[in-house]
Amino acid sequence: MNKAIEHRNLRSSSAPPESDLNDTPLPAALATEPHALVERDGVRYTLLGTAHVSKASVQAVEAALASDAFDVVAVELDPARHRALTDPDALARLDLVQAIKDGKAGLLAASLALAAYQRRLAEQLGVEPGAELKAAALGASARGLPLALIDRDVGLSFRRAWGRLGCWKRALLGSGILASLLVDEQVEETAIEALKHGDVLQSSFAEFAGQSPVLHEALIAERDRYMAAKLREAGAAHPGAHVLAVVGAGHLAGLKAALESGGGEPATEIAALERPPAADGLPWFSIVLVAFLLGGFAWGWHQGGIETGGMVLLHWALVTAAGGALGCLAAGGHPLSILAAALASPITPLHPALGSGTFSALVEAWVRKPGYADFLALRDDTRRLGGWWRNRVARILLNFFLTSLGTVLGIWLAGAGILARLLEGGGA
Repeated sequence: MNKAIEHRNLRSSSAPPESDLNDTPLPAALATEPHALVERDGVRYTLLGTAHVSKASVQAVEAALASDAFDVVAVELDPARHRALTDPDALARLDLVQAIKDGKAGLLAASLALAAYQRRLAEQLGVEPGAELKAAALGASARGLPLALIDRDVGLSFRRAWGRLGCWKRALLGSGILASLLVDEQVEETAIEALKHGDVLQSSFAEFAGQSPVLHEALIAERDRYMAAKLREAGAAHPGAHVLAVVGAGHLAGLKAALESGGGEPATEIAALERPPAADGLPWFSIVLVAFLLGGFAWGWHQGGIETGGMVLLHWALVTAAGGALGCLAAGGHPLSILAAALASPITPLHPALGSGTFSALVEAWVRKPGYADFLALRDDTRRLGGWWRNRVARILLNFFLTSLGTVLGIWLAGAGILARLLEGGGA
């Protein structure tokens, strides 16, 4: 460890010229692995492309660190994923109620779906996806080397991808996440082969929603630019250093190009790529829905007075309330959670910022507050279908999803019923 620190300090004090960097031999451990070399601003970057499901990649990382050739280690992890890999108890410290209030219930469920997908891979292949990233992070710590977490927050990447998907792709992604939460099936061989040369995040989301240019832009191209900027930032903090960057093989070419060509201040580019997706324009769905209900009420009043108009709104309220309540019931919700779902479902579709699943999940978390043991057992309980209803944390997230799904179904059924009544009245 002292040798590594002394080596780094020597480089920092006097950065060698580019020609000397070119003469630095590549560690033998990397000679047969996918890699790329980039020299920029007096810093040498060795990009090691790994297969996220390969024991050989873990061994290559360990051998590279053992060579003592590097001064800084960078890994394709964000702080949250780093904590999940290196601190198993991190999830137990989560404030679930606050996360639901902040609108992160869907992201938590997506993270669990991602974990479930990776767990199925680990069981099939005998190696946990991301084991080489964990080895790099722990190895850097053991050797006293600076560690740079260069990937973008997975939740932000998810939101930026979600914001660009159309309604159909969003429906596919949502249903795919729900299916991944509840169905335990083997990952197809084609998906495994793609993962060996690609990216675990993109492969996971492609499993849910299929391949698309939008997903590639948000999950690969943007992250290539983001990681290149983070690497330049790390290089600026350690002039003259030799940086080992451990990334998925799917990022190797794009990251190399972005690192070579990226201009401007790294902080500026990082800030631009961390910006949340722009809010949609006018909430057309809510506007059309409100107009539809008011139009139905007005038409009913015209046909048969306020009683007929009121029946249109009553039909809407009963059917949507039933949909949300049944979804909550299917999730094993508490009677108060079911009541909250029924009361919220007729109202929340009329406002784009509200969700019936959020209300029912908050009530469920209040009346059946998860304990420390629930968080600790979450990963194991969600391995089995029944565990989703037994574990209080999992049941709250299931409540959010199934209540929301029930409300959506109620919206379409209520809309179809109202439309049928209006057509009947027009025909009469």
